[in-house]
Amino acid sequence: MAPQTTASCTGSTLLQPISEIINLPVDQVNFVACQLFALLMAMWFRIYLHPSKTSPFVRHVVATLLGLYLALFCFGWYSLHFLIQSGLSYGVMIFVSLEHMHKYCFIVTLGYLILCQITRVYVFDYGMYSADFTGPMMVITQKITSMAFEIHDGLSKRETQLTPSQKYLAISRMPSLLEYLSYNCNFMGILAGPTCSYNDYIAFIEGRAYQPRHQENANGKENGKFRLSEPSPKNAVISKLCTCALCLVIYLSLYKLFPVDYSINDDFVRSAPFYVQIIYLYLAMLALRPKYYFVWTLADAINNAAGFGFNGYNADGSPRWDLISNLRILDIELATSFKLFLDNWNIQTSHWLKRVCYERCPINPTGATFLLSALWHGVYPGYYMTFVTGIGMTMAARAVRHNIRPHFLASESYKSMYDVITWVSTQVAICYTVVPFVLLAVEPSLKFYSSWYFSLHLLCLLIVLVLPVKSRRRQPEEQQSGLQEFTRGNQTDHNNSTDSNCNQKDKTT
Repeated sequence: MAPQTTASCTGSTLLQPISEIINLPVDQVNFVACQLFALLMAMWFRIYLHPSKTSPFVRHVVATLLGLYLALFCFGWYSLHFLIQSGLSYGVMIFVSLEHMHKYCFIVTLGYLILCQITRVYVFDYGMYSADFTGPMMVITQKITSMAFEIHDGLSKRETQLTPSQKYLAISRMPSLLEYLSYNCNFMGILAGPTCSYNDYIAFIEGRAYQPRHQENANGKENGKFRLSEPSPKNAVISKLCTCALCLVIYLSLYKLFPVDYSINDDFVRSAPFYVQIIYLYLAMLALRPKYYFVWTLADAINNAAGFGFNGYNADGSPRWDLISNLRILDIELATSFKLFLDNWNIQTSHWLKRVCYERCPINPTGATFLLSALWHGVYPGYYMTFVTGIGMTMAARAVRHNIRPHFLASESYKSMYDVITWVSTQVAICYTVVPFVLLAVEPSLKFYSSWYFSLHLLCLLIVLVLPVKSRRRQPEEQQSGLQEFTRGNQTDHNNSTDSNCNQKDKTT
C-alpha cells in the first residue's frame, strides 16, 4: 500500500506514516488533514480577522494565501493549474467586450478543465479514483463561469431584461484581481467548494452577510422577536461535524464490505437470485454515499465556522446556515421520486447549471443542461452513460407522477402505499443509473446493464411512449420548476431567499 500511495500522490508526503497506519492513500489523508486545518483557520479567521477589526483587503489576502498553501500541500505543482485557469479567464474578462465576454470565458474555462481531465485520465493514471487536482478545478470552473455571466448581466443588460434572481446576482463593477482570486481560491472552498455567488462572498468579506435577508426583517425583528445582527454558527458547525464523524465511520466500516464492482462478478451474477442482486446493489450504493456526505458537510462546516453561509432564520427563530449547503441527507435517503433525490443532491451544482445553461439556452435547455453536467464531471465514459440513462429515468418518472400518482391521493392509506412503492422504485432506479458513474469504463458498465438485460432502460422507454405528459411552456417560473427535474439540487429555498434579497436590494436602492 505504501509505495502505491506515494506514487499516486502529487502533493506532500509528510503524512505518509499516518497513511500507512490507517491504510488510506496519502493524498486522501492530505485532503482530510487540510480540511481540518482549514476548519481551525476558519474559526481564527472569524474571531481575529472579523470585519469590525480588519479591512476587506486583509481578509482577501489572508483567505487567498491560506487557500493557495492548502492547494500546494495537497496537489504540489499541479495547483498551478488553478492559477493558470483563473488567469486565462480573467484576461478574457478584461480584454473581451462585455457583449461576448461571458461566452468566451465559458469556453476557455470549461475547455481548460476538460483538457486537464483528459491528460489526467488518459495520460497519467486512468481510473485513479482518489483525490486529484481536477476536483478543485471543477468548483473554480463553476465560480468563474457564474461570475462571467453575472458581470455580463450587471454591466451590459437593463434590469428589465433580468429575472429577479439574475438581478440580485448581477455584478455592477469588474472585480479586482485580488477579489477575483480570493473568490476562486479562498481556503474555505479551495479543496471541496461549495460554489457560492460572488455577491454573497463579497458581502461575507465586507461584513454585510448578516444584514437582514428578508424585507420584513429590516426592522431587526423576525417572528415577533428581536434578533442579534450576527448569530453564532457554533451549533450549526457542531451539528455538521457530528454528521461528518458519523458518515466517516459508516463509510470506513462498509465500503470494503460492499464493493460496487462485485455486482458484475460472474459467479455472483450466475448464482445469486435477482432480488439478492438488487439488495446487494442498494447496499453497495448506500455504503458509498457517506463519502460524499462527509466531504460536502465538512466543507459546509468550514464555511460556517468562518461566518459564511447565514441564510436568515427558521420559523422557530433559529438561525439558518444553509446558504451554500450542498445536500440534505434525510431527504436523499427517504426520496420517493427520482426528482426528489436529485433535488437534494449536489445542490450548488444545480444552481450553477440553472444560471449558466438552463435559463439561457434557447434550444433544448434540458438536453444542454445534461450535456454540460457530463462535460463538467469529466471524460470517463461511465459519466456519459449515467447522464444518458438519467434523461430516460427523469422523463419516465415525470410521466408516472403525472398519470399514476393522482389515483393514489384519494385516501391516506393509498398514499402511504404509493410512497412505499415509489421509495423502493426510486432507490433501485438511482442505483441502476449511477453504476457506470462508479465503474467509469464502458466494458464493466455494459456488463452490468447486460446482467439486468437493460430492463430499466426498456421500461423507461415503454413508459415514455405509453404515458402522455402535458407539455410545458417555457415561462420563467416553469423553467425553475422544470430544472428541478433535470438537474441536481433544490432550488426552492434558495430562490425564495434570492427573490427576497432582490426586493430588499431594490428597496434600499
